[in-house]
Amino acid sequence: YETLSYFPDLTDEQLFKEVEYLLNKGWVPCLEFELKHKFIYREYHASPGYYDGRYWTMWKLPMFGCTDATQVLGELQEAKKAYPNAWIRIIGFENVRQVQCISFIA
Repeated sequence: YETLSYFPDLTDEQLFKEVEYLLNKGWVPCLEFELKHKFIYREYHASPGYYDGRYWTMWKLPMFGCTDATQVLGELQEAKKAYPNAWIRIIGFENVRQVQCISFIA
């Protein structure tokens, strides 16, 4: 499950605030999308510890240097227009430690 997965769908204002939060933390925003599933699943392999769906396709490149939440939400709208049936998530990447710090379905 993603961060905030227990909430109902976020409104545009709530999305804006979450993106502002990750930008204020200094994290790099990035969009990813999945056309089939929005969760980890098993389809092609039954070995322990193996799961499909762990990696989503990245939408363009990470938004290094981005300081404006409206830019991120603009990219989100472009991704939704290009893939209207896809699950799209916004992640916040901490480039010093090289870890993903937040991820939520947009």
